[in-house]
Order: sequence, then structure tokens, then C-alpha cells
Amino acid sequence: MAGNEKSKLKLLYLMDIFKKKTDDDHVLTANELCDELEACGISAERKSIYKDINILIEYGMDIVHTRSPKNGFFLGQRDFELAEVRLLVDAVQAANFISTKKTKQLLSKIEDFVSREQAAILREQVYVDNRPKCKNEEIYYIIDTLHTAITKNLQVSFIYVRRRLISGGAAKREEKAFTVNPYAMIWSDDHYYLICNNPKYDNLMHLRIDRIRSINMLNTKARHFSEVTKYKNYFDSADYATGLFNMYTGEQQSIRLKCKNEILENILDRFGENIPINDSGDGYFTVRVDAAVNEGLVGWLMQYGHQIEVIAPTSLRSALRKQARAISKLYSSDEE
Repeated sequence: MAGNEKSKLKLLYLMDIFKKKTDDDHVLTANELCDELEACGISAERKSIYKDINILIEYGMDIVHTRSPKNGFFLGQRDFELAEVRLLVDAVQAANFISTKKTKQLLSKIEDFVSREQAAILREQVYVDNRPKCKNEEIYYIIDTLHTAITKNLQVSFIYVRRRLISGGAAKREEKAFTVNPYAMIWSDDHYYLICNNPKYDNLMHLRIDRIRSINMLNTKARHFSEVTKYKNYFDSADYATGLFNMYTGEQQSIRLKCKNEILENILDRFGENIPINDSGDGYFTVRVDAAVNEGLVGWLMQYGHQIEVIAPTSLRSALRKQARAISKLYSSDEE
């Protein structure tokens, strides 16, 4: 491209320089901006830089002129603040359903939201390479296919991988083919789940997305979720997730709990701040919530020991009693 043709890209290059090489702690003078443009093959004069900066400001860029400790310019407000980018980086790092390779690729893209200097600091403070990550490199394609299928209300087919213990203590990989009606994707308990329906049954199933392989979107229309859930107009994944524990499925029931006052924060964190609370006046309070009764709920309740008593339903009380007896029996041999 001829020099005069490339000069037409001057504002775009200047915008890129501000995004990548400036921030509150790193400013560039007009002369330094000229040098940066020269390195990109674009000649620029100091006087023209001021005009270009005004055009970028008019366009909407928050370019700040500072005189102390150095007279120069930097990009102030960005699409994402540094703290917001830090949250995104932490979330990607914590997501063990994203493979190590995909994690690095995604972090590299996220770092483009801040300057190079800020990105370098983020890498030093946050990146940990030894966290457990899945090895499914298809994960992006799988998520994209599921998203499209849910949007278009189409069925999907795939291979689902599980592991089971065999003789000798080895874990054997097992594969099973599924064709399902997909409704939502939910991130819960450090995993990404597909909420779907097996056409053979009238309920929902939860499948780990990182265990899905060889996915295909079909031309067959999916069964509407209103046939297998309480939702009519749209599948409320946030409401649905509130009643789940460790992603176990189960029948939604009304549950009444008597809890010690000191775990109020835990209860509100789990069920939301709008649940009705009644003060018992004896250091306890009672709540009524809707949740799926299953092994996950029993395990969640067990962790609080005597701090939570299930008042109703009786079936849940019986399940807790059975679990408590099994644990007591397991450790009874240690008694002197």
C-alpha cells in the first residue's frame, strides 16, 4: 500500500496506540505519538496529532490530557475497567470446563480490553497454570452449537462420556449416544451444564458440557419445555437453578426449615433475599422454600448438622435420618 493510502488509516492506528500503550500510569506526548505512528509506517507531524486527538474525542474516546507528572495523553475510560477485566480473568481461570489451551486463548483476547502494561500485571498476579482443566478442545464449538440449537428450538445429538471404576482400581471411559431437546446452559458448582430433556421421558436431565463429544444439530424440532417443566413462555434458568443442589434432578417441593440465626447469611445467599423469614424467638428462624428433593439437597443440609432442622416434608426428614444413621454406623467402630 502506498504511503498516502496508508495515511488514511492514521486515526485507526492512533486509536489502537491509545488502547494498547496508554493508561493512567503511562502517557504519551505528541512527539511520542508521532514516533509510534512512524513505527507503523505512517508519517505524522506534532501539530496534526492534536487535531487527530480532537477527532477521536468527538468520536467518543475518553482521551485525557495530563500535565503532571508528565505532559501527555492517555486513554481514560474504556469499555471495560481494569477491575471488570480482572473479574473476567478470574472467572475464566476458575472455569475448569475450559481447557488449558482455550483458557490461554481466551485470556489473550480479554487482555485486549486493557493496556499492555496492565495486561502484564494481570498475568503476573492472576495466571496459574496448574489448575485442574478439562481436556475437551471442542468446548467452544459445543457451546456454540448448543446455543444455536436452543435459539432455533432444534434437537441435538452427541456422544456423552463417563468414567466408571473397574477391577484393579482403573477408571474406564464409557460412551453413550444421546439425542435430546436442549433448553438452557447453566454454570453451577464450577461446571457448565446442559439442561435438556430425553424424548423418551417427561423430565429434565443435566449433562456436563465438558463431557460432550461429536455434537450435531438436527433438523428435528425440539419438544417445548412447557411439556416437561412449569415454565410456559420462556425457560427461566435463573429460577430453575435456585432450586438445584449439586445439579441433581428431582421433584420440586415446598420445604420448611428451622435454622439457627447465625447461618442467616448462608440461607439468604442460597435462596435469595426475598424468601419469607419467621423469627422463632429462641435463636432460630424458619423459612419456606421450593427446591428439588434429591441427594444433592440431602448432602447440602447435612453439612450444617444441627444448625438446620427439616420440618417438612417428612420424606426429606426420613432421607436425612437414613443418611445420618449410615454415617454414624460408618464411624461407630472408632468408639472406645
